[in-house]
Amino acid sequence: MELFDVLGEPVRRRVLERLAGGGELSAGTLATLVGEEFGISQPAVSQHLRALREAGLVTVRPDGSRRIYALRPEPLVAAEGWLAGLRQFWSQRLDSLETELARGRRERRAAEEHRIPEHDDPGRSAGTTRRMA
Repeated sequence: MELFDVLGEPVRRRVLERLAGGGELSAGTLATLVGEEFGISQPAVSQHLRALREAGLVTVRPDGSRRIYALRPEPLVAAEGWLAGLRQFWSQRLDSLETELARGRRERRAAEEHRIPEHDDPGRSAGTTRRMA
């Protein structure tokens, strides 16, 4: 299975996030954490762990009757390198978006600076309202 196919599954991404934040975790702990979050069974979590193992994203070692999982960063570093080659395509678009957002902020500020607040209108006295004729 391709790396990005494996990473496309939200349950698997969450398992990787848990392992990245917690070091090594047992299959049972992962099944509990991820199973509760996604509402899936222990066997379903085990299938996701198997896919992660087969893709080389995690290692597993026995510890008595438990299986301990750990993240393997190398495949993710390789994926990041591949994505870096594509970054130029979205960086330009993000730069354009930032320019448009800045332009919108400047236009709003300019409009607010030229607006006369109601309470400063010399034609109105406090406590009165204007009626349209």
